[in-house]
Amino acid sequence: MEDSSTVDIQGRTGTRSPPTGTSANTQTQLQTLLEDLGLKQHYTKKLTLSEILQIDLKAITDEPAKCNSDLPWYFLKKLMMVNVTARNLQSECESSNHGATEATESDFDNLSDITDSGDMVNPLDVITALFLCSDGFVQQEMALKMSMCQFSVPLLLPDCDTDQCKLMLWAMRDIVKTYRPQSLLQSKGFTEERIVLSEIPMISFVRLGESSMSKSKILNELLSTDFFIHHDMKCGNSPRNISNGLTEITWYLPSGKKNIDIFSEPVAVANLRGDIASFETQFSFLCQTSAAVFVFFDNLDPECKLLTNLHHKAQMFLVGNKQSKCFNMDALKTVATKLGLTSNIITKTKQKNYADFVQGLRKKVNNVIENTKKKVCIEKMADIAHELGILVDEDCTECQTAKLNADTITSKIQNIPEYKATQLPLHGEIWKELTILEKEEFRLKSLGSEDIEMYKAGLQKKKEKLRKKQSSKNMSDAMTCFITAISSPGLERRYFLKWMRMNLDNLSREKLSGLRKRYKEKCKDAENKEAIKVIDKELSNSSLGIEHFLREMGQIYEASVSLPEQDQSRKQLQHLPKICAGLLLDGFPLELVDGDASNIPLTWVSDVLSQLNELVTPKNKILVVTVLGVQSTGKSTLLNTMFGVQFAVSSGRCTRGAFMLLIRINENAKEVLNCDFMVIIDTEGLKSAELAQLDGSYEHDNELATLVVGLSDITIINIAIENSTQMNDILQIVVHAFLRMKEVGKKPKCQFVHQNVSDVSANENTLRERELLLDQLNEMAQAAAKMEKKEKIKCFTDVMEYNPETGNWYIPGLWNGNPPMAPVNAGYSEAVYQFKKNITQILGNCESSAKDILKFKEWMSSLWRAVKHENVIFSFRNGIVAEAYMKLYTEFNKWEWDFKESIYKWITNAETTISNLGTPASKSEIVDMTELILSLKSEVSTKLTKLEEELLKKLKNYFEQKDGHVHLVEGNKEEFANSAKILRRDMQNSVYRQLTAAAEMKLGQTEVQKIKEKPTEEIEKAMCALIDECREKKIQMGDKELNQEFDKMWKETVKKLSFPKQKQKNVFTSVSHYLRMNLKDKGSHACELLSQRNLQDCGITPFEYKAKGFFEKFKKQASNWLPIQDPTIRIQKIADNIIDDCIHYVKERGKTDAPEADAKKIKNYSDAYIQEILRIVDERLQKHEDVTIDIEFEVSLKQHICGIAARNFQKMHEDFLKENDPYLCLNKNKEMFCDSFKDVFNQRDQSQKKAEEFTKQCLKPAVEDIVYSKLGPDIIHEMRKHSQFNARVFSQYEILLDLLSKHSFSEYVRYIRSYEGYVKEWILDQTVKHLSKDSKMFELVDQHLDSSIRSIKAAIHKATKKTSADLKTFINNFCHELVDTLVISQDALGDFMMLNKANQEQFAHWFTEFVDKMEEALKQEFKKRDIQSILKHLDVNPQNELFTQLIGCGKQCPFCGVACVCGGDKHSEHTTPLHRPLGLNGNRRGKTEKLDTDICSSLVVSDIRFLCYAPKGEYHFYKNYREIYPDWKIPPDESHQASDYWKYVMATFNEEFAKEHGAKPADIPTTWKVITRLKAEQSLKGSFNMN
Repeated sequence: MEDSSTVDIQGRTGTRSPPTGTSANTQTQLQTLLEDLGLKQHYTKKLTLSEILQIDLKAITDEPAKCNSDLPWYFLKKLMMVNVTARNLQSECESSNHGATEATESDFDNLSDITDSGDMVNPLDVITALFLCSDGFVQQEMALKMSMCQFSVPLLLPDCDTDQCKLMLWAMRDIVKTYRPQSLLQSKGFTEERIVLSEIPMISFVRLGESSMSKSKILNELLSTDFFIHHDMKCGNSPRNISNGLTEITWYLPSGKKNIDIFSEPVAVANLRGDIASFETQFSFLCQTSAAVFVFFDNLDPECKLLTNLHHKAQMFLVGNKQSKCFNMDALKTVATKLGLTSNIITKTKQKNYADFVQGLRKKVNNVIENTKKKVCIEKMADIAHELGILVDEDCTECQTAKLNADTITSKIQNIPEYKATQLPLHGEIWKELTILEKEEFRLKSLGSEDIEMYKAGLQKKKEKLRKKQSSKNMSDAMTCFITAISSPGLERRYFLKWMRMNLDNLSREKLSGLRKRYKEKCKDAENKEAIKVIDKELSNSSLGIEHFLREMGQIYEASVSLPEQDQSRKQLQHLPKICAGLLLDGFPLELVDGDASNIPLTWVSDVLSQLNELVTPKNKILVVTVLGVQSTGKSTLLNTMFGVQFAVSSGRCTRGAFMLLIRINENAKEVLNCDFMVIIDTEGLKSAELAQLDGSYEHDNELATLVVGLSDITIINIAIENSTQMNDILQIVVHAFLRMKEVGKKPKCQFVHQNVSDVSANENTLRERELLLDQLNEMAQAAAKMEKKEKIKCFTDVMEYNPETGNWYIPGLWNGNPPMAPVNAGYSEAVYQFKKNITQILGNCESSAKDILKFKEWMSSLWRAVKHENVIFSFRNGIVAEAYMKLYTEFNKWEWDFKESIYKWITNAETTISNLGTPASKSEIVDMTELILSLKSEVSTKLTKLEEELLKKLKNYFEQKDGHVHLVEGNKEEFANSAKILRRDMQNSVYRQLTAAAEMKLGQTEVQKIKEKPTEEIEKAMCALIDECREKKIQMGDKELNQEFDKMWKETVKKLSFPKQKQKNVFTSVSHYLRMNLKDKGSHACELLSQRNLQDCGITPFEYKAKGFFEKFKKQASNWLPIQDPTIRIQKIADNIIDDCIHYVKERGKTDAPEADAKKIKNYSDAYIQEILRIVDERLQKHEDVTIDIEFEVSLKQHICGIAARNFQKMHEDFLKENDPYLCLNKNKEMFCDSFKDVFNQRDQSQKKAEEFTKQCLKPAVEDIVYSKLGPDIIHEMRKHSQFNARVFSQYEILLDLLSKHSFSEYVRYIRSYEGYVKEWILDQTVKHLSKDSKMFELVDQHLDSSIRSIKAAIHKATKKTSADLKTFINNFCHELVDTLVISQDALGDFMMLNKANQEQFAHWFTEFVDKMEEALKQEFKKRDIQSILKHLDVNPQNELFTQLIGCGKQCPFCGVACVCGGDKHSEHTTPLHRPLGLNGNRRGKTEKLDTDICSSLVVSDIRFLCYAPKGEYHFYKNYREIYPDWKIPPDESHQASDYWKYVMATFNEEFAKEHGAKPADIPTTWKVITRLKAEQSLKGSFNMN
């Protein structure tokens, strides 16, 4: 029973009641309770919406309330999700105590404890405490959600501390109710209005003294709903500490169904907690505002002045219980007589059960409702409250100021369409026209035969004109007031926006609800298309919300941005995005997509997000949740229930476009979600099939779905069971969106929500439905794949991860019963809560990391630009994806270089091992060259396998990380893995070729050495004999005599010697053989062509390709006036580049122009050289598969190159034979031999001379060789420290920037005509510049010289320590120590050892000195050498290696010739961020002879055709270019500024390019002429994502 536990000892709350207890005691009780509930600090610092809506661990876990301080949060958590069990408040502590009491129930001594509820907190106290500790917006949200749950809400809120009560008018402002009164029964209309404005009678129920009947319980039975908490509810029997004096209100609203409705007209029911004797103020208020007051009592005082002295207008009813021992019939009669009551007395008797009693009470209430004329709306009750000294929550200054500001704006609205046209003109027709122009700029639907760039320039002019029209309009009074109001301090601004929203909703509700009714009726018949279109437009025009004012603000801002930077108007409006960012942080939704214009004001939204980022940085990481579904299927309600937010859901206001809203993530939940905010996006409902044909709405739906799916980390697909017939249409749109995102690298998650599934076993019973859904998804995936030409996709799981068991959620209907009196279904709230937990878990486990706000902004901009094109997949360009790809490519490039560098070092060591094979110093146990080569090949194969495994492991680890948007480039994983495998294969082939060449070289040297050995030995014998002969003469002989004797001996000995001639090889014969072998698989015609020309006659004159046959000549002529590249010029370029590469290779092998005399010996020809040249030619030709290369061209090109090569190699071979002729070599050393002869004869110490000779002849060349062999990789490593040598996109950017700074026409011509040649020169130039700076080259040289000298000195030290019988042994020991690093010429060593009688110790001493001198000499010599000449003669050429990395696949755009910038050599698609006008290549516009300004990135969205000369010479539409060039991706220009760089170049050098190509100057669009160099540079930065 209510009153058995509610004796009024807590004191009074009403201002006019007599005091009962001390104020201090009351305050203490409030403070104690607030402290117990953990709300003490919020009594002064009120709870805000941001705090209660933030996602914390409590919101996503099932952890129950453990103590009383958890109860408010438990209540709020449940209430925000409109869970009707929210008032069931009991902590674990309380329930366990209660359980312990029950365990002793059989103990009669403790029987009194069983009913002790002193430890429990009454739910009313928790609710009262929360209202006392919350700000007005939380109070409003709580009242709204309580009303949805059919809980009573506070009408008068008591505050024990201030001894005051407050009318909660503001708190109830947001409650909107829909019902059907008796008057609308026939028309089946309904009333929808704010409950505080509804003029309906109020019936109040109060208690006087004690009552043995529970008033609240009886009220619930009266209304057939548990509106009020009472004694028999969970914790309802616990004492109320602070909620006495609380007056609650609820409403009974009819549905228009006589059999169901309790009352046929609406009525408000108020319930005062506590004894009216203690709360006279509240009682007086109720008497003055109510149609009737029902007073519950047990015992009446005949002199009761409280009832008899009141001058009230309300009917008074006395409700007593005759069964109560305290009941006094005489007293009742006395009071009734005084009050003049006759039939207004209701008593509960023994003969009347509760059902009958309630039925009688219901009749009395119904009678009051039907007959009363007293109807006071809650808003008007504020005046009565003021009279009685009751506070009103709306009386705060901020609220009243905000109301005044809002009323100032909305009071002037009479006709909504007219108001919008005059006060909000910028976002109306002008904005829609701008939208049409923007989409046309991307799609070129109305291009016709007009020049594309001229047409686009015209569109740009129209856009500028519209922007000028916008900026010329003065800001309207309404917008001035609006912007001023939202610029006010936070609290006032929030009140203002709320007032605005409520005022505008009130204004448009009546108009919209009627239109929506007509709309729904017309939609039943598909023939009513025109009528539907008219009503749809009316709906749009008659809708007016805050979003329209914010749209206008966005357009005001965008128009101002189009003004010059110094314009005062622009400066004055720069603060607008920051204001809107503040609104987002306040929890106010931001409109992303304007639903009326189907467009995003990108500049406005982007700047708002930028400001938001500034406000929250560094806490700026976000995850995005989006909902998609059919109209009116409860999408917004689902989001509101999940997150406690307030997206518009009333029947008069459907979501249009897409809105985003921010929810903070609590610190304790950040560990789970790893983000700072969750972004919730609510979208306009996708239309049904009947409506899809109106105004391109199907296109609009596709755009919207693609955008929001692309922005989302998880997308909720909302399917209402009653809309299953429309499911196919929606699934097609959604699956298409998912496919598009997969193809651009985004991997969103997806969850299907099936609403209105009431069966408790729905999940099991809907197995067939899940299978059907999967079948439909598979079907839609195939259809979408076909549309997007992605035929490999066969099922939905090819598009995204999807499990029918975990990807589907079944949620029961929203209402538990028939609205308007039905509460929200507890099953709905619980199912949504479980779904929310699941969503959170998916996001927490998401492989993609949260993106920051700026990345989200960039992604949104790129995505929307792509959406504005018809072909989203191939139109999509995004900086985040580009950045992710570039990061991956840069990392892979580093791993690739590490791989190569390791192999280069290995090759250097291997070549040293080969060169030292068979020498006395060799450490190798293998003496046979063939065996050594096999061993080395096996060793390098093992090393390559290991390096490949390491590289693939790095790649795997890279894709397993969560950071860096790796998921966006998941599709490139396979291509990089293939690149790794190809790298291993290519490196293995290259190493094998180098090993073979080194072995051939060594064998040749060995053969030459053997030929030279015998004459040298004979000379040495003759010299020894001569020494003995001269000494026997025993006469003094000077140098003159000794020279004469030596000359005589030399002539005689040489005359006797036979010098075997080395057989000269006919290199032309060898080259011809390998050329024939290369072409043998090309057919007999190739062999015939080879036989027609002698190789000696090839390569003498420059190679020239000529078009053959009528068709070829036609194509050449057609290229002048059709948008195709001249095939002759293109093939000639290909040939020139290949010839240059091969000539460079030939020179590399010869290196006869070495800067130093002895460092590089002349090399002999090897057959491996011509094999490598033919491999280079084949490789380069394969890179141009898009060009038709006939056999005549291939044969003639190879003959030309082989002719040049053979001529050079023949000379190299002859020079080698001459250099190594035994007779010449012997004579070359005659003077040295003579000196040695004289030294030995005169018995001079040779140590110093021989040390100098060994250092100069043997050691110095070897040290130079090792520097040249190791310097190349070091220079590459040094250059790779710069970004332009790490990725093609960076090098492209730097090259184009360099060209811009040079501003040279001739440089641009060289770049366009010979891209590869230009890049090579640029690399060389950059390398020389860098190595010249701060003597970087010589710093690298010195490192290797120092290392070599240290090794040499260490070897001298070790050789000295070993006991040596003679100098030869010492030298062998020395060479043995250095055999792994140096290759000492055996020729030079043999010459050095002739007649060498030097003292070993002295030699070692002098040797060390000469090594120091050699080091210094070498350093000086390298400093004097030209850097370019050093670079040319390195074993690993940095220019070649860097060029290979930067040129990549070498593919160029088939239309404009711009190079591909993708990483890896074997990527599946070629692309480049910046295309150029075709006229720069010499293409003419039609037959006008004028250079063409069309750019292929614009052509690919047009209906213009091009002539494809392979294979049949047919015309094709540019927009279908992928049918011909499937491996090229040419995204359309994402903005008219995208190609500003090349537009600037063409506009600047138009006359020069025309002259160069023998054409007339192009007609340059006017917009091109105003592009400055600075704008061109900015365009370049934007295109290459360098901002």
